[in-house]
Amino acid sequence: MDALRTAALLLGIVLHGAMPFAAVGFWPAQEEYAYAVDPEGNPYNYAVMAIHGFRMPVFFVVAGFFTAMLWQSRGLRSMVRHRLRRIGLPLLVGAFTVVPAVIWLFAGDGFEIAYWPTAWLWGGFAHLWFLWYLLLAVGVLAAAARLGLNFCSRLWWLLVPAAILPQYAMQGGVFGADTPLEVLPPPHLLAYYVIFFAFGAFFYRSGMAARRRWTLLVLPALVLVLPAGLAVQYGGPLSGIEGARELGAVLQVAYAWLMCFGLMGLFCMVASKERRRVRYLSDSSYWVYICHLPLMIALQVAVLDWAVDAHVKFALVCITTVAVLLAAYRYCVRYTPVGRALNGPRP
Repeated sequence: MDALRTAALLLGIVLHGAMPFAAVGFWPAQEEYAYAVDPEGNPYNYAVMAIHGFRMPVFFVVAGFFTAMLWQSRGLRSMVRHRLRRIGLPLLVGAFTVVPAVIWLFAGDGFEIAYWPTAWLWGGFAHLWFLWYLLLAVGVLAAAARLGLNFCSRLWWLLVPAAILPQYAMQGGVFGADTPLEVLPPPHLLAYYVIFFAFGAFFYRSGMAARRRWTLLVLPALVLVLPAGLAVQYGGPLSGIEGARELGAVLQVAYAWLMCFGLMGLFCMVASKERRRVRYLSDSSYWVYICHLPLMIALQVAVLDWAVDAHVKFALVCITTVAVLLAAYRYCVRYTPVGRALNGPRP
C-alpha cells in the first residue's frame, strides 16, 4: 500500500510532464506538438486522461487505509495530531513557498511580488490541494468516529456506487474529477474524495486483504471502460445518446474503482516484499511531489524552443526534475527537521 501511494504521487509528475504536449490550452508552456498531432492520435492526451481518471481516487483510498491504521494503533486524538503534523504543516509551509511560485508561473506578468503571501487565498493551493482535502477528510473521519461509526459494516460497500452522485455533478471538462481551483471546496468534489478516503478506512478496519487476482481488473479498465468513457465525454459515437451524461458518470466512476482494486492487486504481486530502494523512493516521494511543479514548469519553459523531439523533451524534463529533487532530498532534507516533518526521523 505504501508503494502504491508512492506510485500515485510520482504519476502526478508524469501527468504534469505530459501537459505541454496535450491539447489542454491553459498550461504555461504549450508545445506545438499538442496541436500539430491529431487529438485522437496524441498519446499525451490519452495519458493525461488515463492517469487523471484514477490517480487521486487511488491516493485517497490509500490515505484512508493508513489513517485508519493510525486510528487503531494510536487512538483518535493521536491520529489527528499525527495528520496535522504530516499533512497540515507541509500545507501551511507550501502555501507561502511552493504555491505562490506555481501561481506566479501561471500568471506571468500579471503577478506582482506583493501578492506572494496571499496568493493561495485567490489562486488556491495549486497542486497541493490534495493536502487540504486530506485534512478535511480526516476531520470527517474523526467526527464519524466520535459518533460511534467504526467503518466495519459491510454497508460501507455502498460507497462504491455512491461515488456516481458527486461525479455526475462535475463540470465535465476532463475525464474524472474536476481539479480544485479554489480554497473553499465545492461540496460535490469534497464528497467525491471523502468517499474514496472512507472506503480506504473501511478496507483497513474490516480486515480485508488485497488479492493478486485483482490485477486482472486493470485490463478491462484500460481497454474497455476508459475508451468508452472518453467516447462519451469527448464527442464520440456514444456522446449523442440519451442519458449520455449519466452513462459518462457511471463509466468514470467504474474506471476509478477498477483501477483502485486492480492496482492494489498489482502492487500486492510486485511490491509485497521490503526493498531498500523502494523504501527510499517512498520516503522521498512526498518531498518530490510537493516541490516538483515550479521546477518542472521552469524546465518546460526553458526547453520550449528547443528543436528536439517531443518525446525526448518529455523524458528530459521528467528525469531532470526527479533527479534534482532526489539529490536535494538526500543532501538537504532527509536528515533535517524538514525530513522529520514529512516522514518522521530516518537513520
